[in-house]
Amino acid sequence: MRMLFGSLKESLQSVLPICAIVLILSIVLSTISTGIMIMFLFGALLVIFGMSIFTIGSNISMQPLGDGMGVIIGKSKKRFLPILVCFIVGILITIAEPDLTVLAEKVKGVNNWLLIGLVALGVGIFLAVALIRTRKKIPLARILVPLYIIVLIIATLPFITNGLVGSKEFIPTAFDSGGVTTGPITVPFIMALGAGIASMRKDKRSGEDSFGLVSLCSIGPILSVLILSLIKKPDSDGGAESALIIPENIQDAFLEFLKIDTGIVKYMKEVALAFLPIVGMYLIFQLIFRRFNKLQNLRICVGFAYTYVGLVLFLTGANVGFMPAGQLLGGQIVLAGWKWALIPIGMILGYFVVAAEPAVHTLKKQVSEVTNGAISEKSISLALSIGVAISVGISMLRIITGMPILPVVIIGYIIPLVITFFVPPIYTGIAFDSGGVASGPMATTFILPFAIGACSAMGGNILTDAFGIVAMIAMTPLITIQVLGLIGKIKQDKMMKKIHREIEQIDDGMVYYDEEEAYING
Repeated sequence: MRMLFGSLKESLQSVLPICAIVLILSIVLSTISTGIMIMFLFGALLVIFGMSIFTIGSNISMQPLGDGMGVIIGKSKKRFLPILVCFIVGILITIAEPDLTVLAEKVKGVNNWLLIGLVALGVGIFLAVALIRTRKKIPLARILVPLYIIVLIIATLPFITNGLVGSKEFIPTAFDSGGVTTGPITVPFIMALGAGIASMRKDKRSGEDSFGLVSLCSIGPILSVLILSLIKKPDSDGGAESALIIPENIQDAFLEFLKIDTGIVKYMKEVALAFLPIVGMYLIFQLIFRRFNKLQNLRICVGFAYTYVGLVLFLTGANVGFMPAGQLLGGQIVLAGWKWALIPIGMILGYFVVAAEPAVHTLKKQVSEVTNGAISEKSISLALSIGVAISVGISMLRIITGMPILPVVIIGYIIPLVITFFVPPIYTGIAFDSGGVASGPMATTFILPFAIGACSAMGGNILTDAFGIVAMIAMTPLITIQVLGLIGKIKQDKMMKKIHREIEQIDDGMVYYDEEEAYING
């Protein structure tokens, strides 16, 4: 019960600031209907309770399962079997990720299952690469730098060739896909898997190498969709999003949550389908390795139930309650003649929205545990919030001015890749993992619709202008968290210099004392 109240308190602190901002904007704009506001507030309640229950369930099911599988894989002396297991696991958990389905449904011009399949394939390949990196003790930066160079080269081809090679419209979607694949189901499992694999190594770098799996799994989808963009062009012109269904009264607002095709029933089915591969992996793993005892198995099963219920509530609240409110707010701000206000409003929303991402709590907890509190949860939260605020602000500027995403992405990735050579390796792993963690369901169900609403109201191209915001959210924490590491390194260097000076002064005093004593003693 204490765990539930603690989790509920954390969820309230994360979601209430968003509610306050939306309420203030609704009063100022005075054009947001009662039905939409009721949907938003009821959705906020579902998000709060869903996040609380999900966090508890994830802690007692997904993390032990991921850690247990990681330990077995880390112990295995076989060369190819663990790689194959990681490849299959990567595909299964990606197909299970609800965030990816949300993005695929919004992308016009490509078959949903083609996009999901390519993204899942990319994650499977790079989860296997992540295992090889951990086993071979290869520094993360040595892999990330060349991979992102390849990504940026492919992304520039449509612009260099003026559309002869590849499609410019798919570039934002490609970078968005790297963010959405690392959502509430994927992150706890992959991070625990990484910790389990690294725990089998007894060297000093095992702790820092427990991070980095999420970051590598984010690259696979980007490359997959970029390759797709080279051979396929979108079937639509990226025009305005379809009109919102606005309830006329409170009763209609509540009924929106109960609809079979769009309400809680839909997410009960989606999350059930998402959990089937994970439950299947757990059963096969337990039957073969007998890793968990009866009590642990009972806890994991209860944890699965908590995780399922929490995720259903969270996704229902976010999709049915938050998504329409976000899209309407973005459009109303533009229609009210406040288009430049999108930048500060977007930054404020971004600052607080990242705290409501379920996977963020998993990252903060693991960072604190691995570093024994040396990197605090509070510092990670602040760095993430500042990073996401900056990214949403830049995204709003893109919507207003029509600025292409590619120059921003090139600069945005070059900066953190350069910083990797100057910070402790553990910060590189945390930073690149945090990019995927920050771009979760709150980004796809509130911030992205906010951008779509603003873009539609301005008559912009949704594919090129609104899409890309999830990619931006995944990009800027790479910089802010590594800057946090850089500041920490500078402070540590200054402290070490001070300690060395004090030691030298003590040594000089001792030498002087010894010489004086020798002189007196003749």
